[in-house]
Amino acid sequence: MESDMEVMSETDASPPQKLRMFGMGRTIDDREDESGRRRIKDVEVYLPIVCGSVAFFLGKRATEYRTHKWTVYVRGATNEDLGVVIKRVIFHLHPSFKNPTRVVDSPPFALSECGWGEFKIDITVFLHTDVCEKKLELSHVLKLNPENEYGSVPKSIKIPVVAESYNEIVFPDPFESFLTRVYNHPAVHISNLPDGFNLPPTGVADTYHQLRNGDTKDHPLSQWFLTFSEADELFTLTAARQKVQADIAKLKRQLIMVDGQPEGL
Repeated sequence: MESDMEVMSETDASPPQKLRMFGMGRTIDDREDESGRRRIKDVEVYLPIVCGSVAFFLGKRATEYRTHKWTVYVRGATNEDLGVVIKRVIFHLHPSFKNPTRVVDSPPFALSECGWGEFKIDITVFLHTDVCEKKLELSHVLKLNPENEYGSVPKSIKIPVVAESYNEIVFPDPFESFLTRVYNHPAVHISNLPDGFNLPPTGVADTYHQLRNGDTKDHPLSQWFLTFSEADELFTLTAARQKVQADIAKLKRQLIMVDGQPEGL
């Protein structure tokens, strides 16, 4: 399937994964397309985002079908305004909800509800027309019940259950209008900017940011948001690899002991 973006996904529950949504080998020249738009070759624009949810147990206020209050969201990895790239987000809830298809037309892209069960939420992300004409399909599993490596732990009305995953949306050979508009925007990263590229007028990206002002830095749930970094991911992967190696060594020792026991024991 051909598209204008690439998605790289990393979660705290599984090793880093890459889902490529376009043909890496194709060439895009810098001629104008039928709409008069020109692409800038050998440049990548990428947007770090986080899909997540925060769920609070209602405690004594809980009823049979309303045990938790939760919020699902798509936010900037550093809580910056995503409206410069994302136009609209649709959250597809479980069919048991009234009006399960929920549309959020402006940042912050978040939705709050009450319920009692965990389920997968499909998320459709629409981008501005000068970014990409394809929509991005993501998913998030809503988590309500706390747990650790030893199993379930007691519920708390003060400490929520947080589930988040980190993604990078990559736009190779972006349109010139898109690159100009997002240059210097804090939510967006640009690599391999070509020599001689005419920079946009001062304040273009800042003005757009101020108009939308949809960051999540002061969001009521921001204290519970996780922090993502390459160093943290590398540490997590290294720790997981060491644990797997230790478990393998332990099993080998147990097998040697079993094999060495007399028959019938």
